[in-house]
Amino acid sequence: MNNRKFIHLLLLTLVLLAACSSPQQSGRQIASFSFTDQDGESFGTDELKGEVWVANFIFTECETVCPPMTFEMAELQQMASEQELDVQFVSFTVDPMVDTPEKLKAYVTQFTEDDSNWHLLTGYSQEAIKNLALEQFQTIVQKPKTSDQVIHGTNFYLINPEGFIVNEFNYAEDDFEEKLLKEVKRYLH
Repeated sequence: MNNRKFIHLLLLTLVLLAACSSPQQSGRQIASFSFTDQDGESFGTDELKGEVWVANFIFTECETVCPPMTFEMAELQQMASEQELDVQFVSFTVDPMVDTPEKLKAYVTQFTEDDSNWHLLTGYSQEAIKNLALEQFQTIVQKPKTSDQVIHGTNFYLINPEGFIVNEFNYAEDDFEEKLLKEVKRYLH
């Protein structure tokens, strides 16, 4: 084998070994934020540092996708608990002028009895959530002036302990919970 082939084989081997190692940082890193959760407490990236977390976008007056999305988040929370996975859940309201901490608290209690690791966030402007969604999660948030319904993305985002979005999942897929939790386990070593 000549030196050139040996070097190519060596580089290919190193690339393959790197791909088989522990999960790498990938995707976009979430910029620092601190908002208000359903208990009226400050909550943000400082509290999430070193944690695996799942995020989505919802609002309490939603007449379409939010109730099933919130139900699925509650299912994920329950499945993670049953599997003893230490995961945080974060739901950003896309209607912060309507969704007060009290309203978010009443909303989440319709889906779970334990919201200790699930933070529904508010306390920012409509423009701020529009920008956060677009710049950090590359999804849309738009509140038309002619409607009380907010247009927003419906994916669930998996964020690793270093604060990088490592994957996103369509909540309407039948087995998305299993796929998401399988990936969560990769980051909980």
